[in-house]
Amino acid sequence: MTEKDRVELNGMRVFPFISSRQLLDYVDEHKGLLVAVNAEKVMKATEETCAIVNNNIGYADGAGVMVAMHKKGHPEAVRIAGCDLWLDIIKECHHEKTFYLIGGKQDVIDDTVIKLRSEYSDIRILGYRNGYINNEIERNELIDDVTEKKPDIIYVAMGSPVQEFLMADMLKKHPAIYQGLGGSFDVFTGRVKRAPIWWQKHNIEFLYRFLRQPQRYKREYYRLKFLVWMLFGKFK
Repeated sequence: MTEKDRVELNGMRVFPFISSRQLLDYVDEHKGLLVAVNAEKVMKATEETCAIVNNNIGYADGAGVMVAMHKKGHPEAVRIAGCDLWLDIIKECHHEKTFYLIGGKQDVIDDTVIKLRSEYSDIRILGYRNGYINNEIERNELIDDVTEKKPDIIYVAMGSPVQEFLMADMLKKHPAIYQGLGGSFDVFTGRVKRAPIWWQKHNIEFLYRFLRQPQRYKREYYRLKFLVWMLFGKFK
């Protein structure tokens, strides 16, 4: 996988990985931000968010982005769910890498760390904190702590684009592998239920979430807009 393989969607250049294994192999050789890209993120793209994705490692987290890659000449590209990917990385690297976790409410991050340590007795978590950063002083203290402790992999679960902006600032001070996780800690600790496997395998996990949470309808506008753009060839 090389830079020239990237697929551009509304200014965002996304890697058409054909498996999570290929993505993991790429990450082994390239430090930076792992950015999950879905239809909503593409349609809300700004100059700032495009720069973060294009300077790092954007991958298809949404089924719509995967289909768009197929239409643009990459039929083997797959969707890689970020809420699975971070755990795949830990499973593979827990015995040799160090970690730092940021995000969620205090009880969520506490339970996340407890569960990880129970599943991987040798995991080295150098630091963690909740995702409620109240001011620039706290933000700078966090960046300084990460810079001082130098973890190999940093997970940030705060939602987009806040988590991407924070990771980009941390990357300037400490080169490492960063991954934005959104609500993955809530899923990992059982507070939020993922779609059953059948829905996941058929790439319609978004529909399951919508049926369970109709209040998400505003977010579906971006998915619909993405579909229209794709059908009418607006992604050049």
